[in-house]
Amino acid sequence: MAFDYDLFVIGGGSGGVRAARVAGQGGAKVALAEEDRYGGTCVIRGCVPKKLMVFASEFAQAPAEAQAYGWDMSLGAFDWTAFSGRLNEELDRLEGIYRNLLKGSNVDSFDARARIKDAHTVELATGETFSAKHILIATGGHPVRPDLPNAELGMVSDDLFHMKSLPKSILIVGGGYIACEFACILNGLGVEVTQYYRGAQVLRGFDDEARGLIADSMCEKGIDLHVGTNILEMSKSEGDAVRVKSTNGIERNFDAVLFATGRDPNSADMGLEDVGVKLGRRGEIVVDEYSQTAVPSIYAIGDVTNRVNLTPVAIREGMAFVDTVFNGKPTPVDHDLIPSAVFTQPEFGSVGLSEEAARDQEPIDVYCTSFRPMRTAFAEQPDRVLMKLVVSKATNKVLGCHIVAPGAGEMIQMAGIAVKMGATKGDFDRTVAVHPTMSEELVTMREPMRSA
Repeated sequence: MAFDYDLFVIGGGSGGVRAARVAGQGGAKVALAEEDRYGGTCVIRGCVPKKLMVFASEFAQAPAEAQAYGWDMSLGAFDWTAFSGRLNEELDRLEGIYRNLLKGSNVDSFDARARIKDAHTVELATGETFSAKHILIATGGHPVRPDLPNAELGMVSDDLFHMKSLPKSILIVGGGYIACEFACILNGLGVEVTQYYRGAQVLRGFDDEARGLIADSMCEKGIDLHVGTNILEMSKSEGDAVRVKSTNGIERNFDAVLFATGRDPNSADMGLEDVGVKLGRRGEIVVDEYSQTAVPSIYAIGDVTNRVNLTPVAIREGMAFVDTVFNGKPTPVDHDLIPSAVFTQPEFGSVGLSEEAARDQEPIDVYCTSFRPMRTAFAEQPDRVLMKLVVSKATNKVLGCHIVAPGAGEMIQMAGIAVKMGATKGDFDRTVAVHPTMSEELVTMREPMRSA
């Protein structure tokens, strides 16, 4: 059977664009359809604009630190309008790059929503239909509001990038990395931030000691954090304010409410189940280790599969898909030992097992140190950092590395290489320290703080 395309990709985010480009560069005839903006969550409403907001928020503490170092400086007002204008210009530039990359890889692009008509046919909202030997779904995910009356009064993370002005006060509901990152960002930009999380401690699933230090630091910087707390009721109040009643007995008005309580895959109304593609409880597309669905010609990668929802993972899954389907090299996706960073203030970098998870697996030694770094200690600021290695007693292999410090995201990328290679504590010990740095502590800790 002759097909219009060898590959039709649905979704123009990082994973879909990478798969389309690489397949197109390899000689395949490829098309891609995107109903919104090219670049997806990461470039348009996630990693990139968020990180630029992190940079903006960090300048708030710069004058005080500079003064301690002898500079005569003062902090002016933050201009959201000026910043957001520059931000939107940058996102437009990046979207243009994505479009040009597809064009340069001989990929046909369609600005339209796409649905699956059958195992080899894609139907666009324009009414056009195209046949393809293989279909790749890379539609990502979206933030969700909780099932709560008047939840529409609150924002989700996508809405933050479209605010006309900064609120004077905001309630952030949630305790995951998105909630904590935006709590730090908005606090740094001068917003009065309150955060409610129903669990016992924020950043569930990460190392307990690290997330405890981050929570303490957030509180020290002025974030009003309430754990074990949730919303009971919310209603419209005077002006544009939102009245919130919480489980801790507090009832007050906020200029804005942000729900950062979870994300669901973008799989609804795509015709997937009609053609035999299986979906999970949250709407995730069920795939095997090669990203193949129950329909042999249809594959899925990225957040729509709800495996590991990180941009670099989606890109790796896209590359593995191309190797498997077009390059004759069946390549299962490796989801083991993925480094990650949480851009709170201070940052948190993590790879491998937390102390708690490792302890449940086998006997371990824990090497850990927490201290005031030279830069901020000189400025008489209370900031603390954490360096931690979780080590197997049986093999001396480093099972996990956790860093809470400025620049932790940069550090964990390097540490992640060593952990992925199977480095032992002896390998770390044999590495000469770079002095004076914070990260030298990773190779100078000689005695375990505790064993378990």
